[in-house]
Amino acid sequence: MPRLLFVLCGLLLFAYSSRLHAQDSLYVVCGDTLSYRYTPIDTVRMEMSSMIGDTLPAKGETPKKNFLRKVIDYFGESSTDKTFEKKIDFTFIGGPNYSKETELGLGVMAAGLYRLDRTDSVTAPSDVSIYATASTAGFYKIGVSGNNIFRANRNRITYDLSFASQPTDYWGIGYVAGAHNPKSSYVDKRYKAEIRYLHQLVSNLYIGASIEAQYINGIKFDRIEYIEGESTSNMATGIGAILEYDSRDFIPNPYRGVYVSLEAQWLPKFLGSLDKGLWHTTFTVSGYTRVWKDAILASELYSECNAPTTPWSMLARMGGSRRMRGYYEGQYNDNYMITLQAEIRQRIWRRIGVVAWGGAGNVFHCFNDFKWDQTLPNYGIGLRWEFKKRVNIRIDYGFGKKTSGFLFNINEAF
Repeated sequence: MPRLLFVLCGLLLFAYSSRLHAQDSLYVVCGDTLSYRYTPIDTVRMEMSSMIGDTLPAKGETPKKNFLRKVIDYFGESSTDKTFEKKIDFTFIGGPNYSKETELGLGVMAAGLYRLDRTDSVTAPSDVSIYATASTAGFYKIGVSGNNIFRANRNRITYDLSFASQPTDYWGIGYVAGAHNPKSSYVDKRYKAEIRYLHQLVSNLYIGASIEAQYINGIKFDRIEYIEGESTSNMATGIGAILEYDSRDFIPNPYRGVYVSLEAQWLPKFLGSLDKGLWHTTFTVSGYTRVWKDAILASELYSECNAPTTPWSMLARMGGSRRMRGYYEGQYNDNYMITLQAEIRQRIWRRIGVVAWGGAGNVFHCFNDFKWDQTLPNYGIGLRWEFKKRVNIRIDYGFGKKTSGFLFNINEAF
């Protein structure tokens, strides 16, 4: 009886396997030998291939991938950490973008992660971003920025180099001008190069220096009187001292940690076109913590202070892609600016996440001129896609007082 059952099972197996391309094999049980032919098939691969149009190769051939499969595989592999295998792990992406200031544009960007010491698994990887974009409004910008982290976080070099030309709107200097003046326009051209060096004194505490060179030129003014008789162009070089506490686990997209930074910069007259030497300081406090599964609460207080005689083109400007998102960058500008924001970042499925934030900001000429009723509100929502390991493409829609706008960028806002 057992032998009969075995033979029947063997016949059924033979009938099924005869439908497939054959491969010889032997199966021996209790002295009986059954010879059958079969071909193993990865059913999951067949289903996925049929869904995206791939063609399964014949035996011995190299699998052929269509364009969609190549794209899926490319970005599927981009979210894994390959910094221990490669000198630098680059991922490229391009596509349309839109912002209130630049309108519809087309951009290309590349994000790279690398380790100066690939045997060091404790130190966070260094990062670099390269980008180029142009828009229908006549805007274009190219640049490179990044953080170079040495072994055990003992030293860091941060850099940002960019060139931009942008037809932009302008309302004049100060809160009252931004709120009530008729809108004008001009073309803003900016060259910027900044390098910061930090050395670790004790755990998470750094001291360092910075140097920044910039050239700003405004042309084609509708209302030249809005700059109050100042020069349309300025060139300046700043030398700064930095004190920082930084326990963030990964600078472009922290999941935990605290960041406190105080930077004071001196801009001497002889290193530019300024009428006299200036000073400039920034103070930043931000924190990051997990509040529930896959959700990060991020918050930031930021202040910027400039000397009373700072030129119009170098004043603190509210708005842009990092703070007070949704406001037209530069509509509100003055010597001093304070902003506060808090954001919930929630991963919802695999590499896709959403954010929601709220905040407020104020610009003023001096501390005696600060007015609570001139504080501007800010809130918004956003979509995140992790196209590289912990490096996000972000799309934000921000709201403010009588304003709103889309933003498309790389890395978190803060």
